[in-house]
Amino acid sequence: MTAFRATPHIAPMDWKETAIILGTWPHGERGVIVEVLAQNRGRWRGRVPGGASRKARPLLQPGNIVQADWRARLEDQLGMMRIELIDGIAGRHLADPFALDGLALLVADLHLLPEREPEPAMFRAARTVLDHLGEPTIWPALLARLELALLATLGFGLDLSRCAAGGSGPLVWVSPKSGRAVSEEAGRPYADKLLPLPAFLRPDGQGEGQGNRPVPAARDQADALRLTGFFLKRHVLTPRGLKEPHARDRIIRRLKERDT
Repeated sequence: MTAFRATPHIAPMDWKETAIILGTWPHGERGVIVEVLAQNRGRWRGRVPGGASRKARPLLQPGNIVQADWRARLEDQLGMMRIELIDGIAGRHLADPFALDGLALLVADLHLLPEREPEPAMFRAARTVLDHLGEPTIWPALLARLELALLATLGFGLDLSRCAAGGSGPLVWVSPKSGRAVSEEAGRPYADKLLPLPAFLRPDGQGEGQGNRPVPAARDQADALRLTGFFLKRHVLTPRGLKEPHARDRIIRRLKERDT
């Protein structure tokens, strides 16, 4: 008598979370592959049938907050994703080029996170930036703080806690070689070779314009994004063969114009 072995049942993998749309790619005639940053799942991709339709395209714009429902037979498969809109942030800022540049730079930053690695802190930071895109005096500082955290998450954190040269006094520069802070006293002879460190990025610095804390000057916000951009380019973008988003230069230029 022949013995038959039953095929073991494999339960489908699925999850449902609040997520931020990061981008889409064509898949088949009318489908798309969508990438999101899920609240507790990290950067994740899934196939959305019909995602290329006229009705679905506005929903899948980068920066939108959605409810993502992912399902697959096995966890390592691409899977299917069902998307429901929570907040159409991208559409709300279509008439604001400055906010759109902030959105573009934010999404480019989030693309650098490792795939399928939980990053709840980065998700919260990204939500904060998105929630303040309508406040042009605040969101660049929030974005700079996010990029500082991104560098640390990727293993390239800057040491801004004390002077690299052992000097005393306020920390006002960062060494482009070591990524460590330098005090005003120790760095004065080399000021032209150092990167400015805005006070609001220091561990003991001021906040970024929430509550009773002062809003950083536009010049300081520009310096902050130049600082984080320098190290992201060196440690992350160039080694991966990626180009720096043009949005960063436009944001910095706009901030410098505001400061004049």
